Amino acid sequence: MALKSGGRKLSFDILSGDVFMEDEFVLYRSLSDPENGETRKKHKKKKKKKKKNVNLTAIDEDLITDKIVDDHRHNELESDDQSYKVETSLSTVHQIPEQEFQNFNQDLQPLVELRQRTVKLNVPSTHLDEFSAKEENDNNNIVGIGLISSSAQKTQLNGGVVSKLGTAESLDWKRLIAEDPTYLASLEKSPVNFFVGEMRSGNTLRSTTILGNDKERERVYDTIFRLPWRCELLINVGFFVCFDSFLSLLTIMPARILMTFWTSLRTRQFQRPSAADLSDWSCLMVLISGVALLQQIDISLIYHMIRGQGTIKLYVVYNVLEIFDKLCQNFGGDIFQTLFRSAQGLATSSSEDMSCCIWRFVSDLALAAVSSIVHSFVLLAQAITLSTCIVAHNNALLALLVSNNFGEIKSNVFKRFSKENIHSLVYYDSVERFHISSFLLFVLAQNILEAEGAWFGNFVFNALLVYVCEMVIDITKHSFVAKFNEIKPITYSEFLEDLCKQTLDIQPEDGRKKLTFIPLAPACVVIRVLAPVYAAHLPYGPLPWRLFWILLLLAMTYVMLASLKVMVGMGLQKYATWYINRCRKRKHHLHSD
Repeated sequence: MALKSGGRKLSFDILSGDVFMEDEFVLYRSLSDPENGETRKKHKKKKKKKKKNVNLTAIDEDLITDKIVDDHRHNELESDDQSYKVETSLSTVHQIPEQEFQNFNQDLQPLVELRQRTVKLNVPSTHLDEFSAKEENDNNNIVGIGLISSSAQKTQLNGGVVSKLGTAESLDWKRLIAEDPTYLASLEKSPVNFFVGEMRSGNTLRSTTILGNDKERERVYDTIFRLPWRCELLINVGFFVCFDSFLSLLTIMPARILMTFWTSLRTRQFQRPSAADLSDWSCLMVLISGVALLQQIDISLIYHMIRGQGTIKLYVVYNVLEIFDKLCQNFGGDIFQTLFRSAQGLATSSSEDMSCCIWRFVSDLALAAVSSIVHSFVLLAQAITLSTCIVAHNNALLALLVSNNFGEIKSNVFKRFSKENIHSLVYYDSVERFHISSFLLFVLAQNILEAEGAWFGNFVFNALLVYVCEMVIDITKHSFVAKFNEIKPITYSEFLEDLCKQTLDIQPEDGRKKLTFIPLAPACVVIRVLAPVYAAHLPYGPLPWRLFWILLLLAMTYVMLASLKVMVGMGLQKYATWYINRCRKRKHHLHSD
């Protein structure tokens, strides 16, 4: 018992310093093991007394005497001639007789794990001397064995529970509170004090926001104020460029063809046509074929078929048609560029290559005609769908606008765009704005032919609703696309400058996008829609009288369209000249500064 109490006192003295415990496992092996015969003989010749080297700074691989057993088992183990010794290193295995090894296992069956503790000590030299003296006075070098019971028997014989020992510093609460005074204050803080502290701590959203800088402020004002009006200005100028091209197709192209034909009849000399003449003739043939095929379509039949569908199917059909519209627009532009290139090659070809150039021109012309006719069918179906939504009384127009416009925002805003892609996106929006105008013209023509009562006010309201929604959606889309892609508002001014140069036939810089718009498909739709309106207002009478009124209405329409063409064309040229000069002065002023 004295040894037991002395061991505990020794353990207390060691743990009172800066102790770091390391646990190592002890391996027991029977003496009957044939592989360890020679090793057993060597161990018998070893001296029982071990030399211990103690440094001033640390004690490595020391042994702690901590024996926790019952009194009768303790006396039995002490009276035994062969004591069970455990080496200080895992690489050394102490060997005992086979019979005693089995008896020992039976006696210590509840004990499933034996541990050896190695202590690294950092204590003064006086403590080290005292510790060495105590160790030398011991008659037997008893190895301290920490006996840890199994999961079913975690409490030991002395009633204590073995747990992970912490250092003195980690258990010193006074030192912890002295180092961090706010720790105790946080424990003692009441809910009222916490609420008052939160009110006095500063910004309410300090944990989830940060202070912005001048750059962030500029981005906010760019998104809300500077970019929207520049974007809308660019889209409107693009709309008038498309409208000018549409008017040129209906006014300039027929005039050029008539002048060429009249010149050939007057001089009676049929010369090879130029590239511009071939392009005009090809556009005229495509326009005539498209109008002739659209005349065979029964608009009322398609109208009632679309009107019989549900509201959800209605705007789904419109979105599908809009996708095909963009595809036909993109592909049709490439086809007509190829056609005009073939026309130029045919105009400048030699007599040997004439047949090859003619074949290329005819094949490109047929492909352009097919593409334009398909595009015109898509636009006509889209116009009929919009007319069905406007005429319906179940809020179908509102559902169409919401689904279409917010679907457009979803498909564009959260994507990564380059500067050139945004340039193309603005031009697509300009063309889309012109297509919507042609659709509303179709709705107006249908109301003139079939509507009864006071319909004009309702039509104006619906047309404004469509335009305002389209304008708001385009502004919102471009504002946030520019914000997410870090595009400055000055970029849209550069796009507008390129468009003005295109209007004045000034060659833009390399790599600049140009607005590509082929007005043949919208022209086919407009002519197909307006032809019944003219036919409905012709006076009854003999055929010559009806022919006279047809020619008169055509002449009046041509004069109005030509006048509108002159106004739009001159307005675009004046605005383009003024804007380019303004941009040049601004750049000169920036360079001078």
